[in-house]
Amino acid sequence: MQYVGIQTQQSRNNRRSAILLLLFPCLITILLYLSCYLIIVFGYGTNMESELLSMVNQLFISAFPYTIGIVLVWFLIAYWANTSIINTATGSKPLDRKENKHVYNLVENLCMSQGMKMPKINIIYDNSLNAFASGINERTYTITLSQGIIQKLKNDELEAVIAHELSHIRNRDVRLLIISIVFVGIFSMLTQITFYTITHVRIRSNKGGAGIILFIFIALIVAAIGFFFASLMRFAISRKREYMADAGSAEMTKNPLALASALRKISADPNIEAVKREDVAQLFIQHPGKQAKSSFMGLSGLFATHPPIEKRIAILEQF
Repeated sequence: MQYVGIQTQQSRNNRRSAILLLLFPCLITILLYLSCYLIIVFGYGTNMESELLSMVNQLFISAFPYTIGIVLVWFLIAYWANTSIINTATGSKPLDRKENKHVYNLVENLCMSQGMKMPKINIIYDNSLNAFASGINERTYTITLSQGIIQKLKNDELEAVIAHELSHIRNRDVRLLIISIVFVGIFSMLTQITFYTITHVRIRSNKGGAGIILFIFIALIVAAIGFFFASLMRFAISRKREYMADAGSAEMTKNPLALASALRKISADPNIEAVKREDVAQLFIQHPGKQAKSSFMGLSGLFATHPPIEKRIAILEQF
């Protein structure tokens, strides 16, 4: 395997993640224009190309501000509510400092070495091994560790895991993932609303019923396409950021083999029972309930939130 330096890996992942994130608003704009086109074609049935494009453009310009408004409202909701949602979904609680001084010392020493502000530390009372970072600003940044990972990892391994999560905070990974989750949520909502309309709304007019049903099915297809591609982009962002956080841990601790050893132990038992939500599960250092194996290179790998553990370990062992 070709050697890739930490700085090179970080710059590559930053560039690729930025491209992926920029594709989200582009996808919304394209699907909105497609929807406007279908509305004009099936609603007015005009065959004149110049007249058709003019009507589509007018409808698109009119609908675009409302679409942006919905997206902004969704962002605000996610911005203010994500911390409480994550804590509720994982059952995490503040970690007692008096009984866990060594954990706080590890976090404080790493933060001092990087000039970072000390994040909050939470614990999930589960004997499985996992951890994640959350928050959107210095007031809400939090590192959450399972009881099992605190008790079962060696000191240098736990330090490497904490450094991995601090890298997520330093690199604004959690904020990036929240943004991507918001976009996926928009397409998911549109798909669910359209599907509900198809299955529950009764078309009273026989004359116009067939056209309305056809239009609703087309809208469902458009929303489903958007949800599909937005999900692919979200998963790709998550995978790239895991590589970058691994590199950040190696850079902070100067001990990449400690993280490689920790990942081996985590991969044997990452399942946190309290975690049921997929959008929260992808925040963990290893996805609870899903093992990314060598078959990752197949089609199923496109929907994986994490790269295969063997590949992450192999890269760490290069350094």
